[in-house]
Amino acid sequence: MRLLVCIKQVPDMESRFKVNSSGDWYADADLAYRMNEYDEYAVEQAVLLREQLGAAADLTVLSMGPDRVVEAIKKALAMGCDRGVHIQDPLVHQKDPWQVASAIASFARDKKFDLIFTGMQSQDRGSAQVGVTVAELLEFACATTLVNFSYADGTITGKRELEGGVKGVVRLPLPALVTCQLGLNVPRYPTLPNIMKAKKKEITSLAVADLLKEEALAATTSFYPPVKKGGGVVLEGDPADLVVKLIDILKDKNLVRR
Repeated sequence: MRLLVCIKQVPDMESRFKVNSSGDWYADADLAYRMNEYDEYAVEQAVLLREQLGAAADLTVLSMGPDRVVEAIKKALAMGCDRGVHIQDPLVHQKDPWQVASAIASFARDKKFDLIFTGMQSQDRGSAQVGVTVAELLEFACATTLVNFSYADGTITGKRELEGGVKGVVRLPLPALVTCQLGLNVPRYPTLPNIMKAKKKEITSLAVADLLKEEALAATTSFYPPVKKGGGVVLEGDPADLVVKLIDILKDKNLVRR
């Protein structure tokens, strides 16, 4: 069985973000990067299936972006993927979900993948469109937001997370694509021996221009942080005095009756 897992490298969400000079994305200076959280669940599930199938499976990890995304690919290799593919694109932030999906589908179309894993969405753009669009372009069966996964006899059985805590069970024939949600599994930490083994695994680099022929269907026109609101007031001193001060402040703001 030929397996593909698609990952994205995103800024650590604890980073301090600033808008870039062109106003269409964040400035990447001084940011720390990591594998997208939802993609970690996708990698873990792909590796679990790879382990279940043994020699009958082959697992490729793919990422699109600038040179730094190779670090995310190496982590996936250390987690258990067999080989990596890097679609080189230093301007990936300017590509809309349609273009990203088109590039991935262009790579995958003649590779005869049986099953593709992606994260539910990326933590930076959050469109949740890439995975399902890849499935549509490849004419694969598709199930989203999986929180449980099993495979047997050519059929995937998955549990999907729906609104209000409701779960839905789906069955899909191969070829298929699934998107992975929080709760599906617990991603493993790469061990030192596996990190060393990953250094010997193949990473193929491809130019995005060789795969992407589609124009954008949507463009980001502006990118800005939320408007700052007034700061809070810190009261210090004896608790009895603070009660009086607090009541006076609330009265001044017409939040309590005088």
